[in-house]
Amino acid sequence: MMHAAPAPADSAGNWVDRHAPSFLRPFLRLARADRPIGSWLLLIPCWWSVALALDMQTRAGAPAYLPALAYAGLFAIGAVAMRGAGCTWNDILDRDIDGRVERTRSRPLPAGQVTLFGAFVFLAVQCFAGLAVLICLPPFAIGVALSSLGLVAVYPLMKRIIWIPQLVLGLAFSWGALMGFAALLGALPPSAFLLYAGSVLWVVGYDTIYAHQDREDDEEVGVKSSARLFAGATRVWLVGLYGGTLVLIGLALAAAGGGVFAWVGLAGFAAHLGWQVWRVDIDDRDNCLKVFRSNRDAGLILLAGLIAQALAG
Repeated sequence: MMHAAPAPADSAGNWVDRHAPSFLRPFLRLARADRPIGSWLLLIPCWWSVALALDMQTRAGAPAYLPALAYAGLFAIGAVAMRGAGCTWNDILDRDIDGRVERTRSRPLPAGQVTLFGAFVFLAVQCFAGLAVLICLPPFAIGVALSSLGLVAVYPLMKRIIWIPQLVLGLAFSWGALMGFAALLGALPPSAFLLYAGSVLWVVGYDTIYAHQDREDDEEVGVKSSARLFAGATRVWLVGLYGGTLVLIGLALAAAGGGVFAWVGLAGFAAHLGWQVWRVDIDDRDNCLKVFRSNRDAGLILLAGLIAQALAG
């Protein structure tokens, strides 16, 4: 039997609580539909790669605007489905730990809103939705996408094993930085791998900020995280991680022959990351959540520059 429980502390007052049918709310919370920021952060590297690959096509005299738009739409659907599936899988594996952490103890599984069997069924439904998107892609892109599944599967276990599980999250969450090239170009040029590497460091940085919300609880239950490892030196680490992000993405733009609009986008992205380093307060949970969420805007700034460059040719 399912029991009513309040929404997690960092998601109360969202559209799920206000508008979704009551019987769907626990499942939507399981997929983090009440917190779409994760879907945005999974999607943005996909769109970066589509825009950069389109720019390369445009300068080669063979732009594929409609396929690029179609792939961007497919990646949006896929990001929502696979982010939800990843969160569901994470909660299945972490249901006992979540029940001991203040911020997560009211999630659907530890709160008894969803049974373990129901969670597995819901996971299968989301995976089938992701599969429906996958089969719409070219064969090479399908192969690239399938190569990420191992990382997605093992990530929830990493907090029990390594001190920077955020690195594995970055490797999985940044996979979309390869997908636009794979879909549009049917290849992975050097710029794809540079963009991917830059995105990985970006994810490690912003998820370290996010992890500071749970730093004390993680220490109590024995869960590892970069927030615990970096501790009071987090700001210094963020400078290094975000600095590496900018260098690698800059190299990706250079390798792809990016023009002035792309570099302006990168400059705006850099300014936003600098603001985050200045603004973050690792001892203030509300501040950490706000700064973490602002990464959607940071990613969209860079995306705007890449799109403008692709259209300018």
